[in-house]
Amino acid sequence: MNQPSPLTASAPLATAGGPDAALGHGEAPLKIGLVSDCYVPRLGGIEMQVHDLARHLQGIGHDVVVITPSPGPAEVDGIRVRRVAARTLPFDIPFMPSTFRTITRLLQEEQVDVAHFNGGIMSPVAFIGAAQAQAQDIPTIVTAHCLWSYATPLFRALDWGFHWTQWPVVFSAVSDVAAAPIHRIARRGVKVSILPNGIDNDDWHVTPAPRDASVVTIVAVMRLAPRKRPQHLLRMIKRVHEQTPPDTRLRAVIIGEGPEQAAMERFIAANDLTSVVELKGRLSREGIRAEFARADVFVAPANLESFGIAALEARCAGLPVVAKARTGIREFVGHGQEGLLAESDADMVAQLVRLVRDPRLRAQIARHNRETPSPVDWSNVVHLNVAAYRDAIRVMDVRTRAQALG
Repeated sequence: MNQPSPLTASAPLATAGGPDAALGHGEAPLKIGLVSDCYVPRLGGIEMQVHDLARHLQGIGHDVVVITPSPGPAEVDGIRVRRVAARTLPFDIPFMPSTFRTITRLLQEEQVDVAHFNGGIMSPVAFIGAAQAQAQDIPTIVTAHCLWSYATPLFRALDWGFHWTQWPVVFSAVSDVAAAPIHRIARRGVKVSILPNGIDNDDWHVTPAPRDASVVTIVAVMRLAPRKRPQHLLRMIKRVHEQTPPDTRLRAVIIGEGPEQAAMERFIAANDLTSVVELKGRLSREGIRAEFARADVFVAPANLESFGIAALEARCAGLPVVAKARTGIREFVGHGQEGLLAESDADMVAQLVRLVRDPRLRAQIARHNRETPSPVDWSNVVHLNVAAYRDAIRVMDVRTRAQALG
């Protein structure tokens, strides 16, 4: 996913009418264990989504505990966190069997009604943890937050060895694009629930700042890592700059940090783009909103984007979004409506040039985005998750009753 906005201090969510009103008449609250390889205060897409999900679940009356090997405090924004001490490989990947056993023990100790495992491509806690949890009859749901892409053959091989598609587990993904590899591997009619990332629409309503009409600002928010293709973005910006009309000044703002930053700085200097491109580094949510207020277009150059939370934030802020047509972004950005979708890097350059040269189109899309709320507001998304939890409980109950009869 695109690099999300960093965590800022926030109070636990309050619910008008109290938890019973939020849950609905006769609906019992659940004890939910959210399990993730990584969690705040570490910052990233999965970390922030799991944290926001925890806050919103607790806000409507459920009891939530987060279980993670990420170091940090025992409570964040009113959410209890059980931290598991773990030895890790590079990129903070836990690998010791004792780590996974501890996670299962904590789920049992907490007496959760359901365990929700959240993972990317390399998320042993999510997949090994889910294997052990369902084996202990704990209702389990697994959410894929990333496109498996080149890792799909590995997951297919794991299914041959461990038959994970036959587990009594609810499988889910953040988008139809992310769900597709699971469907291809399962081939047995396995249901894959779609649990999109959530956003607080009101938090991302941005009033455009006064600006010079002759300047067009393109903004991107991403981790500066190869998978997000930041250097490809620079090459595209160079080509857009070359096609910008003489009476228009192009400005590009890239927000984020990562291992590609030094190489990007060299490219900018070598290609005479220092007056065009500005690397802002990591910004807070408030800082990102301020940049969105001064921007005209948002661009997401990644090919492997399962959802694109930063693109969603930009869309809710009123910016036209330019992204690849085969990514999860297409599920909330329609071509010509919330933005423009591209089939290739060359096509992305063409779509960016189109927006740079056409202020009326920019204004039309921006107006639509500001006036039309996103359908994946947390007020909807949190209830999609709860429905999936109750489904996981039913699935495990069927397995348990079958075992008792057998």
